[in-house]
Amino acid sequence: MKRIVVFASGSGSNAENIIKYFNESRTAKVVHVLCNRKNAKVFERCKRLNIPCLYFTKDDFFETNKILNFIKETADLIVLAGFLWKVPLEMTQAFPKKILNIHPALLPNYGGKGMYGMHVHRAVFENKEKETGITIHFVNEHYDEGAIVYQAKTELEESDTPETIAQKINLLEQRYFPRIIEEVIITVNE
Repeated sequence: MKRIVVFASGSGSNAENIIKYFNESRTAKVVHVLCNRKNAKVFERCKRLNIPCLYFTKDDFFETNKILNFIKETADLIVLAGFLWKVPLEMTQAFPKKILNIHPALLPNYGGKGMYGMHVHRAVFENKEKETGITIHFVNEHYDEGAIVYQAKTELEESDTPETIAQKINLLEQRYFPRIIEEVIITVNE
């Protein structure tokens, strides 16, 4: 049974979906959620789901090896679920092809620093895109540049707004992210 550690920064809807999915799995379990925002809603979700959720600081993540050492002891795979900080090189080197992220657009479009959540959906809307989607990718030392594992698309209508685009993306995230995580785990173990 593989151990997943999820990093989150916000509400935790993707984290909750992943936790619930792997509660029914024989492949892996979410063993911890780590969060860099003290008042994030993900803490409430984890408490309700009986999953340890630990707060950490910028110093813990970037300056000391506290978080790196913790995940070396507890994780086989790291999943970024709405986590907004760039992962340090030491961590990507310690976990090559074992850190997955989901991005709310079809990379390489609309990626990079500052391109997350509604910032992405507004950009897609303003550019009058005909489709958008999600990208699940491995994490390297650069924002949104790791190898793409999976993409799912959704068509956009003229009547779509940034808010309706966000809803369509959320549906794709909920549907595909846990399944693709499991496929990656199975593939790595073959």
